[in-house]
Amino acid sequence: MEYENLNLKIPKELPDYYECSAFVVEAVEQIIEQAIQNERNKIFINTNLKLGLPMENINKIAGPFVEAWAFEIFSETLENADNQYQLINVESQERLNMADVVLQFRRKRQVPESGVTANVDVKATAEDIKSSGKSPNITSFARIRSAYVDDPDYIFLILSLKHRVYSTKNPVNKMMDGIMEVTAHHTYDLKYISAKDLNYNPALGTGQIQIRDIHYVELEKRNTWEFCQLLDRKFLKSGKRQLSDWYSLAIKYGWIKPNE
Repeated sequence: MEYENLNLKIPKELPDYYECSAFVVEAVEQIIEQAIQNERNKIFINTNLKLGLPMENINKIAGPFVEAWAFEIFSETLENADNQYQLINVESQERLNMADVVLQFRRKRQVPESGVTANVDVKATAEDIKSSGKSPNITSFARIRSAYVDDPDYIFLILSLKHRVYSTKNPVNKMMDGIMEVTAHHTYDLKYISAKDLNYNPALGTGQIQIRDIHYVELEKRNTWEFCQLLDRKFLKSGKRQLSDWYSLAIKYGWIKPNE
């Protein structure tokens, strides 16, 4: 059995996928940047701790706070029905979903259907902790590959939010209040992240797709089928997976045509 000889399902994206991807990436970037510029980028954490937040471990709890902040910023944007970004729907996702939030935009397409959906995975990294969130797990190999087979126009964005945390004394109760401030951001379409910036970690389940260093990411334009093949190569070259392992997943998740 050879990978090249298998009768695989080949997903084919629509001709305007690249334009739609660029459109939603730019919209997300502008929404977050406007929030920072308008000083809506602070999360206030009130505690009864006299010495303030445990700064050495703050990165362990930052993720949920930053994710909630991003959802609120998108929701506030949606409240303006005439928002310049053409954002028409925002949905928070449950914990085990691949994305943290799903955004829908109004956009005239090259096909009869209208609109673009972006699945957004929010990743938090600490500005003052060098290794914080540097190489995040994105999602499982089987889930993300299946998503692109099921929907060749699937858009999965990585929203990287850098933050810093500091404490200030509350003038009323004299306790220390924490302030988590979003300071920088980058948005990437997972499908266009360069091959050298994507890793495959076989340790968990079917393996995790990771970004090597989320602070320094290069992009490569490719179509959906090329991305599926890239994921397969990462899986097969991991040193701990065989073609038989991949084939079992392909049968289970329907990556091979029925006559195979």
